[in-house]
Amino acid sequence: MGSKRCMSVLVVVFMALVSYSQAHKFFVGGKDGWIVNPSENFNHWAGRHRFQVNDTLCFKYKKGSNSVLVVTKEDYYSCNNNNPIQYLTDGDSVFRFERSGPFFFISGNADDCQNGQKLIVVVLALRHKSDHGDAPLVPSPSPVASPNSDSNPSDLNNKPTPPLKENSGSLLRFKGSDVGLVCLGIVTSMIFSNFRV
Repeated sequence: MGSKRCMSVLVVVFMALVSYSQAHKFFVGGKDGWIVNPSENFNHWAGRHRFQVNDTLCFKYKKGSNSVLVVTKEDYYSCNNNNPIQYLTDGDSVFRFERSGPFFFISGNADDCQNGQKLIVVVLALRHKSDHGDAPLVPSPSPVASPNSDSNPSDLNNKPTPPLKENSGSLLRFKGSDVGLVCLGIVTSMIFSNFRV
């Protein structure tokens, strides 16, 4: 009876740890979705979140009347929709971050882009133990463009980003493979010791 209870506790702990390592799904604009005049500026919305590799953005909009373009930094600031890197049109578009660094999104409608329907997301770099020893992985704040839609590209580089305080309440993220290996080791040792705790 005790071994079943112990195994149940281990399974619950394992599932809780694994849930911290999963990629996250973000709905751009929250309840408003991808619209021209959201209740919160898209870059302000992005600044409140920490994006990592494998996270996804979900863009909700009316199919056929709007679209989302992934563009270069230059095309973002000029609202140039003629040469997108990627074109999303289905009204329920999902974009997955496969690398770290900045990503630039604009509306397919140049007028909507000029009116602020655009977004910059900075995806945090992957850190490995070999980079910084055993230091915890604490995300740094994402730079946010000025809410003014006619801001210039140097605005992002001229505004210093304050560092997070050590106890700022940010969640630490662990690599799924690290958590999985630790949990596998615990479960394996429990099995080989016949659940003697």
